[in-house]
Amino acid sequence: MKRALANRALVSRAPRFVVKIGSSSLTNPNGTLNRDRLDSLSETLANAYDRNQRFALVSSGAVAAGVGHLGIASRPSDMSGLQAAAMVGQPHLMKEYAERFARRSIGIGQVLLTADDVIRRSHYRNARLALEKLFQLGIIPIVNENDAVATSELRLGDNDRLAALIAHLINADFLLLLTDVDGLYSGPPSEPGSRPIRFVGDMSELQNYSITGRGSAFGTGGMSTKVTAARMATAFGIPTIVTSADNLGAALEGEAVGTWFAATGNKSNARALWIAHAAQTSGQVRLDSGAVAALESGGNSLLAVGITDVVGTFDPGDPIDIIGPGGDLVAKGLAGWDSESLREAAGRSGVGRAAVHVDDMVLLRH
Repeated sequence: MKRALANRALVSRAPRFVVKIGSSSLTNPNGTLNRDRLDSLSETLANAYDRNQRFALVSSGAVAAGVGHLGIASRPSDMSGLQAAAMVGQPHLMKEYAERFARRSIGIGQVLLTADDVIRRSHYRNARLALEKLFQLGIIPIVNENDAVATSELRLGDNDRLAALIAHLINADFLLLLTDVDGLYSGPPSEPGSRPIRFVGDMSELQNYSITGRGSAFGTGGMSTKVTAARMATAFGIPTIVTSADNLGAALEGEAVGTWFAATGNKSNARALWIAHAAQTSGQVRLDSGAVAALESGGNSLLAVGITDVVGTFDPGDPIDIIGPGGDLVAKGLAGWDSESLREAAGRSGVGRAAVHVDDMVLLRH
């Protein structure tokens, strides 16, 4: 992993970055695309391109664009409705981007990813090589989660976390998360006493703050997902900026806008970070104290004999929570069994197959 950017002043000269823009920043209140915002976004990014900076654009807006074209009143709440809106909206969104970047003689490429593409070794390598080829060709990758085929159990969750994983995938110098507020605040920005947080050197600094909220009826994220994405990216050694879409130009010039999250590590295992921070769990297993001790001693898979209860319904490969006897979250992992079979095997010794293999598990309090 290359050395992380030390400060914002280096942003304007960083050769490679990821920028993410959300639905709330790209759409009008009725769900149609905000073409003035698309103009501004594309023009500012094209200026960075002309400075020989290369970037991936993680863009929400497909579902919202579909909502506008379908003429429905609000974002669908069911999976099939969301997928239908994404299918309708995605080509319209890409057409808008293609037209704008073509004015500056810049080509774009659509990249639709699922969780499998970043957690399965062969898929991850293929995605990395494909993105690298686009950069070599001078093409801007425009990335979104493949909402049309993603399942609720194996979703990346939102485009903030997708952007963090893409930043790792392309070895980005920084990650820029655009939203509809000017940065991170100590509480809801509208509440009296909330103050802007301009610098985060370590995520533990945020533990006493209230960080929640969504930007609009057409978005899926909020500041909490941006903090989670920043936690992931900074753990990869990638500093992160969170600011408003109106501040895009200033952020890319290295100005002190929004919130700067300093890099805290250089971890290389994107799969583990996805399991720990991004996976939406389908159920949980509860353990006895002996099983918890075995896991936390390191290098051990979870066996059925240490499980006292199985909660929820899940299939092999689904993400699950691993809970200690006191109710605390010990780990997350990918189930080796379906829930029904694991429920029958719970507490029994001599069952050879791991309930959760050590390679598919991330300890959270070790």
